[in-house]
Amino acid sequence: MSVRVSVRVKDAELSSGQSISHDSRLIPGDCGDAPPTPPGPEPGASGNGNGNGHGEHPGRRGQRRSAPEVLEEAEFQRMILRERKRAERSGKPFLLMLLEVSKVATAGKQSRAVGQILSTLALSTRDTDVTGWYRGQEVVGILFTEISLDRKKSVLATLLLRVSSALREALDLEQFSRIQISFHLFPEEWNEDQPPDPTGSAFYPDLRQGSGGKRWSRSIKRAIDVVGSLLAMLVLAPLFALIACAIKLTSQGPVFFRQQRVGQYGARFTFLKFRSMYVNNQADIHKQYVKQLIAGQAAQSAAGVFKITDDPRVTRLGKWLRRASLDELPQFINVLRGEMSLVGPRPPLPYEVEAYDVWHRRRLLEARPGITGLWQVNGRSRTKFDDMVRLDLQYAREQSLLLDLKILLQTPAAVLSGDGAY
Repeated sequence: MSVRVSVRVKDAELSSGQSISHDSRLIPGDCGDAPPTPPGPEPGASGNGNGNGHGEHPGRRGQRRSAPEVLEEAEFQRMILRERKRAERSGKPFLLMLLEVSKVATAGKQSRAVGQILSTLALSTRDTDVTGWYRGQEVVGILFTEISLDRKKSVLATLLLRVSSALREALDLEQFSRIQISFHLFPEEWNEDQPPDPTGSAFYPDLRQGSGGKRWSRSIKRAIDVVGSLLAMLVLAPLFALIACAIKLTSQGPVFFRQQRVGQYGARFTFLKFRSMYVNNQADIHKQYVKQLIAGQAAQSAAGVFKITDDPRVTRLGKWLRRASLDELPQFINVLRGEMSLVGPRPPLPYEVEAYDVWHRRRLLEARPGITGLWQVNGRSRTKFDDMVRLDLQYAREQSLLLDLKILLQTPAAVLSGDGAY
């Protein structure tokens, strides 16, 4: 689940129905009034229940508190990465508030504006919250942990009220009007219509940096994908024709099986295989098994694999094609289209993604799906689902042209052995 609230404090509106005027008082909308006190311990609590120990408004001028420790950009982004991984495992959400202060610092004689903002934030946040530079010296971020999803709207409203009121007290109207605030709640919602591109998300600065630094490597990888797919289709053209004829002669229906799969960043694409099933079959058997597999409740079959080994939907020829992995050959077309790569995680079905834990989603964010990968050359269906995801994440961390070449060279032996293939 995610909530993104972008605010220009000069004349802002929240998507939840809250708005804020120049005097920084929240006008309740359709989400109810904001609670009068913030969630969790008061900022700077010293045992008397007040934020500053004196019961005064946290933004009042004249209060003395040193500016908070502001982490450098690289260290703050490491904190975001650490908190994101913690939340993926624990399921406990956190909130990232970003304040763009670059325009404030360049407004006339505002040389001390940023220092005033940081000091004000120290009075408006908890001692356990983490403050740091999110982007250069232009955007400052604050990490709020242990956020209650049940109180999501009230938490956002309270934080906005607290921070904006304190800033309004500390700054003049011109400075205040130049500040932009945005809230980002993790985990984010998985919206099928707008796939979660991590390069545009506040929670994946590590992937944005990686995407820039590895651009040349991705270009070479793409060139290898195109050349490799073209050569494979040229060399295997007689086999393509033979399989197509065999399918048409042994069962009714089309040669190719088209299916919606989920690619990188959650984007849908049409996945191609040689048809190995009877037409007009129901996917209920597979849906039920996949949910059990992802939940860790599926038992290994007698063959020692985590897969339906006696699927009544599969034709006699289809069983042989699957065993030899020949049903996968049309995916070279997906590679040429740019929807897949030769090497990468296998693309899941939409109903598989619906059953994912939050940390499972990373396999769709950090690498383009592929025909083969670490999972295929390390036991395939003999591997538990969580272990498969770990292999995919390992590939994403270590991916290189040398690793791709190693996997490609190991793939023929894995296919010929038929180990874990059904």
